[in-house]
Amino acid sequence: MNTTIYSPEELKKIAPVFGQLSFDNHEQIMFCHDKDSGLKAIIGIHNTTLGPALGGTRMWNYTSEWEALNDVLRLSRGMTYKSAISGLDLGGGKAVIMGDSKKDKSPELIKAFAQYVNSLSGRYITAEDVGTTTADMDLIHTITPHVTGISESLGGSGNPSPVTAYGVFMGLKAAVHYQFGSDNLEGKKVLVQGIGNVGETLVKHLTASGAIVTITDINEERVAEVAKKYNTEIFTGTDLYSEEVDIYSPCALGATINDDTIEKIKAKVIAGAANNQLAIEAIHGKRLQERGIVYAPDFLINAGGIINVFGEIVHYGLDEALKRTENIYNTTLEVLNYAKEHNITSQQAAMKKAEDRINKKKNAK
Repeated sequence: MNTTIYSPEELKKIAPVFGQLSFDNHEQIMFCHDKDSGLKAIIGIHNTTLGPALGGTRMWNYTSEWEALNDVLRLSRGMTYKSAISGLDLGGGKAVIMGDSKKDKSPELIKAFAQYVNSLSGRYITAEDVGTTTADMDLIHTITPHVTGISESLGGSGNPSPVTAYGVFMGLKAAVHYQFGSDNLEGKKVLVQGIGNVGETLVKHLTASGAIVTITDINEERVAEVAKKYNTEIFTGTDLYSEEVDIYSPCALGATINDDTIEKIKAKVIAGAANNQLAIEAIHGKRLQERGIVYAPDFLINAGGIINVFGEIVHYGLDEALKRTENIYNTTLEVLNYAKEHNITSQQAAMKKAEDRINKKKNAK
């Protein structure tokens, strides 16, 4: 097992990218390579002021190592804010494995990755994410105790996706309430982009609430299956961002709100499960505010999953996890009202709420 760990100062000398926005005073970056299994992975630990860094392991076929690095930096930073704003005693971390999870993933690769997680001695706790499964977490658990989201038969909480989706649904309803004066979704047109485990469960909640749902995903078979199951429309246009809908819900990968899309968006509310939806927070968050589009910060409303797996660490069950996740509704309204009162973006308001908690803990030490 070959391990290379650089301090932030060393990284800035050898890689100028760490002076850019994605590098935000991260505490530690670990590059993982195992020749025998083909593992190439990066673990990012952003901040551990509130507790050990917890965040999922994403396996994705990145176009380059720089793209993977940028992703893990952004995602681990987001986890810091997610845990902080949710009131959890956790820091922010994330891991990415480079490769196609359908072709390149093997038990040997997962176990090799688990060895790296174990070498961090609990500073980083991993969990399920895009491209990894509960079964993968169970396998990691045979190597290291520093994993959550394992099967219920092993004493874990299982797949966190249903709780994540419930939190997104609560945040979406709060944003709708703020924008339209009522959280009644009957007849509201919603476009859900990305129909993975979280996206499908969100569609279930939306259709049950009377919303008119249109779905889209790169997996056409999956779209057809979910559309039939929940009687939704399938997006067939050429530009989904220009679609005449009330709510846009990005539930795939991040940065879909960018220079190319932001002026096209006709939705009055944006609320989805994807991480890092704003390509450039300061620019695109401000532009949404100027256009009167209510944005429910992603790291706030998609926190249900981490709330759920945190229960494995502090020993509360699903009922408590759902209760805490339901409170995302109230927190979202608080953030949106604070943003309006102080004339800042909802993203800035949510980050301030998270940073205040981190700084309070830091100053108390």
